[in-house]
Amino acid sequence: MKPVIAIVGRANVGKSTLFNRITKSRDAIVADFAGLTRDRHYGNARLGGREFIVVDTGGFEPDKPSGVVAAMAKQTKQAVAEADVVIFVVDVRGGLSAQDHDIARFLRTQHKRVLLAANKAEGMVESPLLGEFFELGIGAPHPISSAHGQGIRSLLEAALEGFPEEEEEFDAPDANAPIRLAVAGRPNVGKSTLINAWLGEERLVAFDQPGTTRDAIHVPFERDGRKFELIDTAGLRRRGRVFEAIEKFSVVKTLQAIADANVVLLLLDATQGVSDQDAHIAGYILESGRAVVLAVNKWDATDDYQRQTLRRSIESRLSFLKYAPVLHISAIRRTGLTAVWKAILQAHASATVKMPTPVLTRLVHEAAEHQAPRREGRFRPKMRYAHQGGMNPPLVVIHGTSLDHVTDSYKRYLEGRLREHFKLVGTPVRIEMRSAANPFDDKGT
Repeated sequence: MKPVIAIVGRANVGKSTLFNRITKSRDAIVADFAGLTRDRHYGNARLGGREFIVVDTGGFEPDKPSGVVAAMAKQTKQAVAEADVVIFVVDVRGGLSAQDHDIARFLRTQHKRVLLAANKAEGMVESPLLGEFFELGIGAPHPISSAHGQGIRSLLEAALEGFPEEEEEFDAPDANAPIRLAVAGRPNVGKSTLINAWLGEERLVAFDQPGTTRDAIHVPFERDGRKFELIDTAGLRRRGRVFEAIEKFSVVKTLQAIADANVVLLLLDATQGVSDQDAHIAGYILESGRAVVLAVNKWDATDDYQRQTLRRSIESRLSFLKYAPVLHISAIRRTGLTAVWKAILQAHASATVKMPTPVLTRLVHEAAEHQAPRREGRFRPKMRYAHQGGMNPPLVVIHGTSLDHVTDSYKRYLEGRLREHFKLVGTPVRIEMRSAANPFDDKGT
């Protein structure tokens, strides 16, 4: 389970800059939907072999009774509640403020591990100005510069201390292990109805097994002799206080469920079309490399015009998931569910397919004979052999010379040929180019 780090602090102390620095991208997932403002962002990050989720929040004023600032404070409190570690950002150059004291007072009541990040401290690592921040009672400040990247690594190492490092070894999955299936989608799309239809229709023995502090519920069950583990993100409980306006849909719960799954069933609402939230969830599924099946619920409640519009919407807004099968179902009427199970099994089989090295090498050579990669500089890229480097998603590692500048369009061409040969459906395919050292690189012409 990925740890969650929440970034909090008053306005304009550099929280978003720190967020972008940690995630190494400005393309992080934005949770833009009812109950969450545009200032709340979620991103995936990595430090060494450890992956984690980062939550950015708006300016925090914990004691505001009403208005937009109070709504933002409510979001920040939710982010703190679902975080494993909190990074409290202050501004060294701006100095300590009464609002910083208010935030520190709130954080001390939450029983969370809190790290104090003194931002904008470039050239001030031993400055006496850092001393005043000991007043907050949070501990020693970590001097950082979000804009210049100084001190970020040591801050993250302190934040992730105690969390295990994930093993990167590639092992074939256990054929008898249950398939972990996450059902994702926005609120009221029919996730609970679908899950109940599965459990009721198949008369499966199931039980709720509370998971982490974010209460992901795992439901083991069996269908046609195949074991599954359903990771439910719908209507989950949580410990402590519940923030009702936001708890209807916790982004962290869905991100964690997707990260833990082998296959993700992304449920869409035929009556509502493809929303921004659907696209954000789909983007995270792609980023996580999970196999995916798209199921359009409430299909029976639409007319021909709505169906045509929805098909065009899926083709345009979810074009990056064009490898995923699209199925039409009605959870309440229990129609189309058999096809969903078939697609889930096919997607899992594709995600865990074994690709023999001789077959991969032959496919790469045949692809190059049909269409060679574009020449770059003095040398044309030459692909010598390929092997499988991972599963779920399938990773193909191609070795050769001058492969550093192989274009993305050529990689898509190779992906298409791999998909055609191995009949891959519902899973992304990743291709990695590894170039051998060229003995002529340092010699003159």
